[in-house]
Amino acid sequence: MDSRDRLLQELRPEIPSAKILPGMSEDEYFQNKTLRPIAKLQNDLLVAVFRNYARKHKNVFYDLSIEKRLDYIENAIHKDMKFRNSLKGIMIGQFTMTEYETYILNSSSLNKRMMNIVKERLKSSIQLMVLVA
Repeated sequence: MDSRDRLLQELRPEIPSAKILPGMSEDEYFQNKTLRPIAKLQNDLLVAVFRNYARKHKNVFYDLSIEKRLDYIENAIHKDMKFRNSLKGIMIGQFTMTEYETYILNSSSLNKRMMNIVKERLKSSIQLMVLVA
């Protein structure tokens, strides 16, 4: 393992709830071993990127009810491909070479998992977004 890969893995937080169990699918294994720790590591950056996105879209996000904010996050990730690709880049940039090789074998399925994790992280960070608006 080269130094970049080793350093990337050392940076990642451990997530006790992200279990690695025998018999789990390759996608679920990748999700728990790679995607969840990277999303947790990148959480502050993901929130900052979303806040910038909301600002560039006239701050309407901050005038919405909590339920509408959840919908706004969902729509931003699913419908704005430029924003979605930016979020994917934030995550993929933290992959080791081996993880990237695994990712490209099944990127479609793993992208869905990745965006669901990012979406849930952003939704759970709504309180933080309101405080720093």
